[in-house]
This record gives sequence, C-alpha cells and structure tokens, in this order.
Amino acid sequence: MRADTPRTPVAWQATGRGAMVLQWDVIGDTERSVLADPVRLRSVWRLGEPGPDEAFDRLAMLVRKLVDAPIGVVCLVGAERQHLAGQVGMPEPFASERSMPLTHSFSRHVVVAGELLVISDVRSDPRTRGNPSIDQLTAIAYAGAPITDPDGLVVGALCAVDHEPRDWTKSEIALLAELAAVCSSEVCLRIARSTAEDARRAAESAHHQLELLTDLTESLAATMDVDEAMSRLGRIVTTRLSDWCMVTYADEPGAAPRVSAAHRDPARAVDMARLADLATRSRTDVQAIVQTARRHGRPVRRTDGLAQLRGQLHDAEIADLAASAGLGSSMVAPIVSPVRHRVLGAVLLVNGPDRAPFSAAEERIAAEIGRRAGLAVENSRLYREQRHVAEVLQRSLLTELPRLPGVELHARYLPAQDGAAVGGDWYDAFAQPDGSVMVAVGDVSGHDIEAAATMGQLRNLVRGDAYGRSDEPGVLLTQLDQALHGLRVPAAATAVLARVRQSWSGYAISFANAGHPPPLLLLPDGRVQVWWVPPEPLLGLPPPNARTTTVRYVPPGSTLVLYTDGLVEDRDQLLDDGVARLAERLRESSAYPGDELCTRLLEVAPRRSDDIALLLVRLTG
Repeated sequence: MRADTPRTPVAWQATGRGAMVLQWDVIGDTERSVLADPVRLRSVWRLGEPGPDEAFDRLAMLVRKLVDAPIGVVCLVGAERQHLAGQVGMPEPFASERSMPLTHSFSRHVVVAGELLVISDVRSDPRTRGNPSIDQLTAIAYAGAPITDPDGLVVGALCAVDHEPRDWTKSEIALLAELAAVCSSEVCLRIARSTAEDARRAAESAHHQLELLTDLTESLAATMDVDEAMSRLGRIVTTRLSDWCMVTYADEPGAAPRVSAAHRDPARAVDMARLADLATRSRTDVQAIVQTARRHGRPVRRTDGLAQLRGQLHDAEIADLAASAGLGSSMVAPIVSPVRHRVLGAVLLVNGPDRAPFSAAEERIAAEIGRRAGLAVENSRLYREQRHVAEVLQRSLLTELPRLPGVELHARYLPAQDGAAVGGDWYDAFAQPDGSVMVAVGDVSGHDIEAAATMGQLRNLVRGDAYGRSDEPGVLLTQLDQALHGLRVPAAATAVLARVRQSWSGYAISFANAGHPPPLLLLPDGRVQVWWVPPEPLLGLPPPNARTTTVRYVPPGSTLVLYTDGLVEDRDQLLDDGVARLAERLRESSAYPGDELCTRLLEVAPRRSDDIALLLVRLTG
C-alpha cells in the first residue's frame, strides 16, 4: 500500500494509561495481500539479504539516542519474515540472525496501514497483545514510522521499542518520522543503484546473447554441410551458453538420426566423440531426447540433471560419459524446420553441478538456437537437392569426349564452391569429316543455372556452325558473333576455338582467342609454351571486322592445355601470375598420364569462387 494512499479516517484515542494510540481495523485478507504484493517485495529483495549494515545500524543508533529508547530497529518486512537491516539493543539470537518471523513483527502493521503506528502498551492493543515479542524482547511500547521505496510503497518501518509502557511525545514521534524519511532516502538510493545494476547486467546479457546468435547465424550460413554446421553449433554454444551439449538431427523423415557432441573443455574432445558415436548407434536414447523436444515444442529446463538424464539413458557407457562430463541442470530445445514446421531433432544443453540452472532468458536463447539449427538443416537439404539437379543438368550439357585416332582427350569440370553445381564454363571436342579435330573451351559470365543455359546455346551454335566446314577458327568465331547478335542470344563469353590437324612435321594447331586466357603447350621434352596473342573482344560484344587466326606447328607427343579463368585468376593476384603458376605445374607434371595430369593442374586453382573447365589434348601421333 502506498504511503500516500487515502484511508478511512482514524482517531487518536486515549487508553487506560492515558497514552494516545492509533486505532483502525485490519482485515486479515487485506493484510496478507499487502504483505505479499510482488512489487513491494521486489523492492525488499533489492535491499539484500539479512545481515549487518553500517548505515542502517547508524540510523537505529540515532533512534535510540534521540528518542531515548532501549531498542532501535530498521525493519524490512518480507512476505514471511522481518529483516532487521539495522538494530541496536536487540537480544540474541535476533541481533546476530538479523531476522525474525512475521508473527513477532509489530512493523507489519505499519506496512499494512501505510502510516505511522504508535502504541503505548502493546499488551492492551488487540492487534499486538498476543505478539511473541512481548515475552522474548520484553517489548511493551512501540512507535514505528513507514520506510518507503521510490514508488511510495511501504517496505518496512523505522521503530523504537521500550521495555515499559510509554507515552510517546509529539516531538519524539516527529523526530522518528524525520529519521524514517532519511532512511527512505537511503532505501530509494539503494534500490535505484540495484535497478541500474540489473539494467546493466540485462543489457550486457542481451549483448552477449545477440553476439552468440549473430556468430551462430554467420557460422551456420557459411557451410552447406549439415554435419559441419552442427559441429559449429556445438562449439559456439559450449563457449557461450553451456558446459557441454549434444545435438541430434535427421534431415529426412525416417532417416537415421545423426549426433554431434561438444564440451567446453578441449581435453574432453575424445569423450565427446565417443559419446556422439554411441548415441548415434543407440537410437533409443537419442529418441527419448527428441521425443521430449517434440512433445513440448519448446525448450524444457530441468534442474535434477543427473537423476533425470540417467533415468532416460539405457546405455550404461553413455550414462557414464554424460556423468563424467558433468550433470547439473539441463535443457532440451527442439530443432524446428522453418519450411516443413516439424521437429527435426533436438539440442541438449547441460551445465555441471557447480553452475547455476538455466534461466528463462537462456531458455529463449535456446529456442532461437533450435530455430537456427532447423534452418541450417533445411538449407543443407535444399542445397543437396539443388546440387543433384544441377549435376544432372551439367552432365547433359557437357558432351562425352570422343575417342579419336592419334588424339587423346581428357577433361574436367568443377563447379564453384559457393552456389549451384553448374555454371557457364564449358569444353567441347568433335571430329570433322576431313579428319581434323575441333576443340573449344569457353566461359559464359556467371556460374548459375542461367549461365549454364546460355552456355548450352553457345556450345550448340559453335558445333552447328563449325561442323563440316574447313574455315579457320577466326572465321568461325566471327560468324558466331554475327549469329549471337542476329539471334539475340544474350551472351557475354570468352572462348578459345582450335582446329588440330596432322601436318608433314607433326601437327598444325590453328586457334582464335576471344578474350580468353592463353592456351598452354607441353612439349615432349617437358618445356612449356604460353601462347599469348593480341587480345580480342569477348563473344557477344560488338564484333570486330574479322577475328584473327594463329597457327602453331607442334611435334607428336605434345599436349595442348585449354582452361577457363577459374583455374588461374584470383582477386589477389594478376592473371599473368596465375598463368605462370599453371605453366610451372604443367612442366613439373609432364610425366603424368592424362587423368592424373588433370588432377595435378586443378590443384593450383587459387580459390573455388568460380567454376573451372579444363581440356587436355594429347597428340600421340
């Protein structure tokens, strides 16, 4: 009740002893509701646990000196007990314990009334005459003034107690009220300080929680591998939230659950790996955890960690490993799919017995962790589905290399790591009716489904335009430019088109380059040539009058290497440096057969941020 709350008028009434006492009726339910007011109790709680307090003891001493009473007390009235925040003259054990039951409290009536309470003889007042303090404290006369919090709620009383009946004077009552006002100021200051500290801790906690979720989101988004994602989740939550955790998940209905486990202590990594392995095979134990998450649909906190978890585990070794990791409080959060709205698994978070139980705020964080884990599982599933579709499309777009006499062909295609497993890089090889062989490598801008579709059109145009014709590659690319513009094919691409034919000295290779990295030639003696030519525009741009053709004569046993820029280009280095690095690897690997040579050349790719096409033309003679 607020100190300034209007009340029914009361009267000062003379008792048989001639003292003036405050008279009013208190209803039991009203008294209980006031004492149990959660807002008021929160203020009492903010003032701390019972114990000696120098400032409040000083106020109690002032009461005794200025009012000339044997006992002075600063009382803070809780729901069940009265705390003696400051005292002088109290007998043991109350002086040491600083606490007494409400049955002993006169000050609770001050809290209920919200006003000053003055009683000359508590033995004759109907509210106090049965109070145990009369005998235990020899408390006969009582005067108490309300102590209020910042909202005006009465949290206790500053009181004076005498061992004899006493007529409290107006000056003594006024002085007590003034000291109570000073005490209220101290109370308000402490509550404000406590509130500010709580706000600081809450802001700090919210910041840490936001950091956790941000780091988790970024980490999970950086991988499409669901097992790696769940391992990352375990490492992050054991750093910020729990001592150890176990994550169980299945991305398809009916699929066998997979388990990942992590501990805050790196020395327990082997135990956690063993725990995950056993839990993966013990479907009964894993299912019990998932069923808890599915049944509640939200995080479930438990404080009886060891008993509860042991009761759920059937495998003795799992139970022993869990106990060794530390079992105090635990929390199970469901992993929920944001797409299919179903539980895909669960995150079990566990703290050791020396840690505080999980809080409501941590429960909310666990729910977010479960949602983000569900998103990671779904992203991985969708990525695998997309990748499968893309790989099928890619295989249909890249033709099978022909088997040709005197020419050995080897090719590789690698998609970019960050995106669909299909892109705009391509290779092709086919035999002409005159016995020559056409080979090509190209790169349509982009590495997605749209780039692949454009690549398919471009490759088909090259084939259809070149087949059966004896024109040089420069002429064929010039006509390809005209076809792209005439047919309105939205392509911007680099390409190398080459014709390989036998000559009197071995082989003649004629080629045209439309803005593409230079071909490499591995000679039989292990030397490597880089075929730089003056640059010409990309395909699809306004075409030049005529593209040029370059002719080189090479001996049998040579290997022509065509590739796309993903193998040599990097944002941190020049194209020339990448070509030089590839040429050096080609020289070092000259003795390797075709397939192994492809593998070694692909190893020099700087970063898989772009797709790569590689075509080797080995002229066996």
